[in-house]
Order: sequence, then C-alpha cells, then structure tokens
Amino acid sequence: MEKLTFYVLSSPEKLDRVGEYLYYKLSRDIYRKRNGCVEIGVEAMDQLLQACHSQTLNLFVESYLKMVQKLLESVDPNLQILATQSFVKFSNIEEDTPSYHRRYDFLVSKFASMAHSNTTDDELRNAIRASGVSGLKSVVRKTVSDDLVENIWDPNHMEKIIPSLLFNMEQGRQSLLVRDENDAVAGNQEEEVVDAPRIAETCLRDLVNKATFGHVRSFVRPVLNHFDVFDLWVPNDFAVHTFRVIMFSIQTQYSYAVIETLMNHLDVHNTKSNAKIRASMADVLAKIIDIAAGESVGPSVLEIVNSIVQHIQVSTRQEGADGDEKAYRETLILALGEYVTHLPDYQKIEIMKFIMQKVPAGNDNTPSHRLLQNMLLKSLLMVGSKYRTTYLSTTFPMSFLQPLLTLCQDDDPELRLIVQNILHTLIDRHQNRERLTSPTLKLDGMVREPCTRTDILFSKKNGGEIFSNLFGSLEKKNNGISHMNAIYTTLALFCVELFCEETLFDFIRLAMSFQELALTSSLLTPAQKIHLHIIALSLLALIAHFLPVLKDYTGGIIKARREHGIHLLPPLKTKYEVYEPAQNFIESCLLSHGTVLDILKEDGIEVASKGNYYLFPRHSWVDAHMHANSTTDLNQMSMDVDSGTSTPLQPKTKEELMTVEDLKRLLNEPPELRKEIESQKQKELTAAFKTVSFDDLVSKAAAKGGNLQHKLSEIFTRMSISGNCGSEALCSTFHPSNGLLPNLKIQFPDMFPL
Repeated sequence: MEKLTFYVLSSPEKLDRVGEYLYYKLSRDIYRKRNGCVEIGVEAMDQLLQACHSQTLNLFVESYLKMVQKLLESVDPNLQILATQSFVKFSNIEEDTPSYHRRYDFLVSKFASMAHSNTTDDELRNAIRASGVSGLKSVVRKTVSDDLVENIWDPNHMEKIIPSLLFNMEQGRQSLLVRDENDAVAGNQEEEVVDAPRIAETCLRDLVNKATFGHVRSFVRPVLNHFDVFDLWVPNDFAVHTFRVIMFSIQTQYSYAVIETLMNHLDVHNTKSNAKIRASMADVLAKIIDIAAGESVGPSVLEIVNSIVQHIQVSTRQEGADGDEKAYRETLILALGEYVTHLPDYQKIEIMKFIMQKVPAGNDNTPSHRLLQNMLLKSLLMVGSKYRTTYLSTTFPMSFLQPLLTLCQDDDPELRLIVQNILHTLIDRHQNRERLTSPTLKLDGMVREPCTRTDILFSKKNGGEIFSNLFGSLEKKNNGISHMNAIYTTLALFCVELFCEETLFDFIRLAMSFQELALTSSLLTPAQKIHLHIIALSLLALIAHFLPVLKDYTGGIIKARREHGIHLLPPLKTKYEVYEPAQNFIESCLLSHGTVLDILKEDGIEVASKGNYYLFPRHSWVDAHMHANSTTDLNQMSMDVDSGTSTPLQPKTKEELMTVEDLKRLLNEPPELRKEIESQKQKELTAAFKTVSFDDLVSKAAAKGGNLQHKLSEIFTRMSISGNCGSEALCSTFHPSNGLLPNLKIQFPDMFPL
C-alpha cells in the first residue's frame, strides 16, 4: 500500500487509471462474495483519497463513487454499512476544486431507504438506520455549503432527506419512552438505540443552520407534510420538539419565515381539518413564536399579527363550534401574547391599534359578530398585559382610546367587562390593581409617583370623555357586581395615577357625580343605587388618602353610615334586604360638595369657580339639563344672549362704559370678590333658565338687544341716500327730462383701438 501511495503521488496523472482498476477488482470480489477482499479494496481507496489532494482527484472520485454505489446495491447489509462508513470519511475531505458533474441522486435515495429499514433483527435494523442517517448527513455536508455542486435544496432531495430524519427522531423518542418503563436495559444498549435519532437530529440542525432565506420553505414544507401524513399533530409533543430544534438552529434573521410558513399551512387546515388538529398546530405555534419575535421588524410584525387575527375571524364563523374550536381560539390568543412579549413597547402600541381597528363596530347581536368582538378584545387584552405603560398619552392615542371608550357602553355585559380589564391593564403602572379590585376603605400599601405634566395634560384633554363614557355604562340594566367593581377599579386607578393639585377637583366632582346619579336616576335598580353610593364614598376615601385634610370628614361619613346605613359601606352585595333602603338617607350619610369645598378652602386651596359635577350621558336632553348642575353650557348660553351688547349696531350705555375710576377699583379690589360676583351672576342665570318661561326669556333678550329690524331699516335708508348723486348739476345732466342721456359707451385707451 505504501508503494501504491508513493506511485500515485509521484505520477498524479495515473490516479484515474488506478481508480478504475481498483473498481474493477472490487466489482469482481463483490460478485464472488469475497467480503475480505472487498474490505481491503475499500480501505485502499480510502487511503488514496486521504493521501491525494491534487487537481486530478476528481477523476479518481468518479471511480470511488461508482465503488460506493456498487456496495450500496449489494443485498448484504454489512457491505452497505461498509460503503456508508467509507463515504462518511470521503465527506470530511476538503477539496480544492469544485466538481460540476457529480450527482448524488442515487446516494440520497439509497441512504433514505436505509434510514427507513424495517429488518426484524433489532440490532441490525438500528445499525442500518444509523448508517443511512450518517450517509444523509455526509451528503448534506458535502453539498450544502457549495453552490457550484448539486442543489441539495431541490424539493426532490428534501422530500427524501427530511422525512428520513424525522422518522428516526420520532422512533428514538418512542424508544426512550419504552426504556423509561423498563429499567433493566443496559446503558450500552441504550446508547446504541439512540444512535440513529441523535445523528438524525444533528443532521437536521446542520441542514437548517446552512439554510438561507430562500431555502427556508424548502425544508419546512416537507416537515409539515410529514406531520400531516403520519398524523403527528395530535399529540403534538414531537411536533413541538421538532420546531424548537428548527427555530434554535436556523439563522435568527430568517426565523420569522418559519412562523409564516407554519401559519400558511394552518390556513390550509382551516377548511379540511377538525378543530383538535388546528388547536394542536396553534399550540405548536404558541410555543415557538416567541423565538422569532426578537428578530421581527417592520412589516413582518403586522403580517404575523394580521395572520393570527384572520385565523380568529375565520374560527368565529365556524358553525357548530365545540370545545375544541374554543380551545383553538384561546390557543391563537396565547400565541399572540407569546409573540408580542419580546417585541419593543412601540410595536405593542401599534399592534393594539391594529387589533382595535379590526374589532367590528355596532350592536349587531348575531352570535358570530359578538364572538368576534369578544375574541379580538381578548387578543387586545393579551397584548396589553405584555405592555408596560410609561405615559398615558402615549398608551392611549385617540385612534385607540375613542373606539375603546365607545365599547364601554355596549349592550353586551361580557364585552364591557373585557374593555374594563383592558383599561385596568394599561392604566396600572405601579401594580395597585390587586388592592383596588372592589370598593374598599382599606388603602394601605398604595404605590404611586408624583403626577407628571404630560399626565396632567392627558387628564385635562381626555378626562371628561373617559368619565362620561364610564357614566354612560352605569345605567345598563344588565350591570352586575363585577361591572360595578370593574368601573370602580378603573376610576380608582386613574385617581392613583393622575391625582395632583391640578386634578383634585376633577376627582371630587367625579365622586359627587356618582352620588348625584344614584339620587336622581330613574333607570337604576335599588341595588345599583346603593352600589353607586358605596363607590362614591370609596372614591372620596381614596382622595382623602392622598389629601389628609379630608380624612376627618370622610371618617365622619363612614361613622354615620355604620350607625344609620351599614349597607352603604363596602363590599357590594347582589341583593339587599327591605330594611336596607336605596334612598331617603339622613343628611350625615351623604357626601356634601359644599362641605368638601369649605374644608379645602380653609386649608388654603383655591376653590372658586369649580363646577359641581361632571356631565354624563343621559337618555334625553331634558334629563341632562334638569339634573346636571354644571354651569358650563349655561355660560355659553349667556354669551349668546348677551351678544347683542357687543355688536356695533347697539352702542354701549353710559353705565357700561369703562372709566378711570372703574379701572382703579378693579385693580384694587381682591380677585375673590370679583369671582364671587361672577359666580353669583351665573347662579342667578342658571336659576332663571330653570324657572322662567321661554316667552319671558325671548322678550328679555329682545329688550336688551334693541329693535334689530328698526336698526337695519335705518342702515339701508342711509345707504340708499349716500348712493344718490352728489350734486344737482350732475343729476340734471343724467336726468331724462332734459332730453340728455348719459354716454354709456366704454372709452378704451388708445392702445386698444376698436
């Protein structure tokens, strides 16, 4: 052998002839079944391959591959294993020059066949399968990294390689389960049994790791088809294991392509598979989707979210949905939550806005419509639970906040409850939600930070809209204790996060408005009215927790209710007894807006011109004007009535003219006096509009504004006089009685001759 090696190294051009001769001798030995000579011939070829690295090696390789093929075609499994071992050695050789004409079709087919061996002898079967998987691994190593050789990513090759690897991996997991039940199996036998599965998994990892973006679908589709054909989705343990191997092996920038391919495959199963299979596929998706989230950027994020939302929409339209269909939808929502967990916060906001746009509007009571709203809002809740709020103005853009508040007044009680949970999740920045799940007077352990200017502006801009929509949901007949608790939690969290000197009176008006609604509403049940009284007191207690000057007053009300109305204290109850009335309470049990303002004024807080209550939606405009005590709209009405005094047609009277003495008096008098006078005027105007008849209001406005028709007639008369001729001579020139007609011909300049 040393002489032969020296000869081919000295004369490389003879290498191809040496290879042909060895192939001839080997073929004859195989035919005559001289296995010993065959092994010697194979060893000789292996040593020549290891020793020779010249450019003429390609010619020798052709003879070598024919020798391997000849051994694999033999019916003797030992020769097949020998050929595989030789090819594994060959695959480890780094060649200097590529080969354009080699083809591995036969080797791929034969190795795949060996990997599926079903020989009755367990030891021999495992050896053949291990050899087949090793051969496939060698083919992959030899071709996957060289673009100039045969394309291993061709579907014809992938449909043989991937199923062979998965078959051995799945068989290995079954063998492990069997051996876990049988402790008598020896350790060395265990190693032999798991040999093929381990090689198969290693080969799959190597193959996936070498894949580029264009090759992802080439190996994922055979995986999906294999699971479909052999019904490996239920149970999905092996499917989860396989896809986790793929996701951890593939290059990170291509991982989202695996998710996209899996979801496209789920589209196919939406029409032809039962819900149980789809639920298992969705579970696989939920357990691997978080791996791809970190590398998803730009449009790919919304593409994946949109695909999940579309699957939910299709599922809600399924007729006769059973428990498996419900589990399928819940698994999709879980997958969405797992996906957004690793996304940055700005993308989570965009996803929430995107899902909100998909929620159908309107009060369509069809089951599919309601179910779709329910599922999409649950998806939104799942995304919101993964988001960490920093600024409320950033979390609640108007395109997201407005439709969310509209759903607060939906007729579906379950839908309203989900919306409240969404608000809780997004508002709570300091994890106070657990302490405020229901009206309570025990407020120890609250965590909060000083309110920022951004949050104050958010409260001033959107506070009225938020509280008005929440009030609109209070008079729903199907409100239960859970809804009342949820509304209290929402308002209490807003109070904790936004309470400061600028928003103090907003929250005081909020608490008073609950009591006002309980006292004036004709739509609420007695139990609901009691609930509102309890919520009002709980909100005032929360305000007093942050503003100690109100603690004594709040404590007095609590004491009075314990003595005269214990049912007006937390917690809320579903049913109240006859001796627990919902109205006609003694004065000490109710909140007094004036008393609260007096306490704040004594503490040095500016309380002038603060409104009494919030305007909340009513079922008619008459109720709104009869029961709401806010003077904002009346102020606007007074401006319209008084507008006549500012018009140039009506000069100011002598009493209304401003003199120097008036300016001095305004500068010297305290501002509180002027504000009290203005407040008194507003109260008188409010009383007038509530008590005086409409005809009297019209007559007063007409008298104050003057006779507008007379003024207009006077103006038109003056305009007609000023439009007449300025002199008698000029008038006589154009008068028809003189027989002279005016020259009406247009005189053009000379540069425009007619």
